Amino acid sequence: MVTIKDVARLSGVSISTVSRVINDSKPVSPEIRKNVLKVIEETGYRPNDVARSLVTKRSYLIGVIVNDLSNSYVAEMVKGVEEIGKMYNFDILLCSSYYDKDAQINYLSLLNRKQAEGIILIGYHFDPVIIETVNKYNKHAIYFTRDILDEKADYVRIDGYAASYEMTGYLIKKGHKKIAFMTDFDEKSVYETKKIAGYKQALEEKEISFSKIYTAGGRRYQHGYDAAVQIIPDLNEISAIFCTNDELAIGLINHLYDKGFKVPEDVSIVGYGGYKESQFVRPTLTTISEPYYDIGAVCIRTLIKKIEGDKSFNSKIELPFSFVKRNSVKELV
Repeated sequence: MVTIKDVARLSGVSISTVSRVINDSKPVSPEIRKNVLKVIEETGYRPNDVARSLVTKRSYLIGVIVNDLSNSYVAEMVKGVEEIGKMYNFDILLCSSYYDKDAQINYLSLLNRKQAEGIILIGYHFDPVIIETVNKYNKHAIYFTRDILDEKADYVRIDGYAASYEMTGYLIKKGHKKIAFMTDFDEKSVYETKKIAGYKQALEEKEISFSKIYTAGGRRYQHGYDAAVQIIPDLNEISAIFCTNDELAIGLINHLYDKGFKVPEDVSIVGYGGYKESQFVRPTLTTISEPYYDIGAVCIRTLIKKIEGDKSFNSKIELPFSFVKRNSVKELV
């Protein structure tokens, strides 16, 4: 194993000079810095993280807590976090809580013991206790979540109201006046409430009195599949269904297919989220796409700026969504 002594010997400088280059702690001439970095690259030397943290008083570690890493869009966000983190020489400690509040609290305690310099929390909902625990540890933190329960918290988010309004408007332009909305929870979240408000506003502006909201009881494929039993009896009065996420939409499409109904011939269906799976279902799904990689990248860039003490940036960030037109909508005009 190559040591700092080896790097110093091959560079023709002292160990302390190599340490200054690695930790950027004191000025070193450009020529010497270039030579030391070249030796480091050629030898594959990696500084001892524990020793480095003792010198710099920093861990260069960021914790990421997600609800469920098995979701493809969550993995895409984590990819953004990891790749940008590497660019800034930060290590990432990834923790998946599977929606368990106690697990989230335990991970926060672990990250505190590991002296993580910042925490990114990605999930649909974080209990107020989680936010209080983050604040208790006095950690730099940023959230990407459907519900911002504390407006003092820093976050990255998507404008669900505007996205839902645009999707509903698109269906109306296609001639649909009997548009239903499928939500995912009985007890509406802040984000879900905004999406429903965008849906209703688009209908109201076009003076369309018909609106109908179905509750799937969850946001996974099976919830959408099971919710079809509520919808099939009403298909004679509904021309389009706006599902609050792609997974519900795919489950609904498959159940309708199993019962002999065709999309979009019998009913148009659209989703929300832009999950990778939405381009493989038949028919391919028209949807609102959220920039998952960018969400992760912006989260960690913003967090690193906070860690470095940069106060010249906005730490409450709204990212743009995009509209993806595919084959699941029938034109009625």
